[in-house]
Amino acid sequence: MAKVKVVIGDRLGKGHNVAKGVEAAGGLAILIPGVGADMKVGDVMYRENADFGLSFCGSGGAGALTAKTKYGYPVEYGLRSVEAGITALRNGSKVIGFGFMDTEELGRRMTEEFIKLAGR
Repeated sequence: MAKVKVVIGDRLGKGHNVAKGVEAAGGLAILIPGVGADMKVGDVMYRENADFGLSFCGSGGAGALTAKTKYGYPVEYGLRSVEAGITALRNGSKVIGFGFMDTEELGRRMTEEFIKLAGR
């Protein structure tokens, strides 16, 4: 069984805690390095054939909307809680944009929910 691939891009080059959470849940975290990483989430998802992507910036929208525009991924953005992210996954979003939230809990719970939804 293949691991769930989760792309993480943070405007400030962070996201290490989210990546730890993804891995704690049994997923494969693909953390984009560097400032402006949120704008590359769609590109990396496409290249890696990832299951979903998490984009982080002040508004929670730039990277997600770029992925939608460039690749047509269904998105939800402007989110500020783990529960809102889980709801976005349940509603079929592939790229989810948050305000800055570099927490292990977010990565872990999002990955666990995706695994549950996908029946893996």
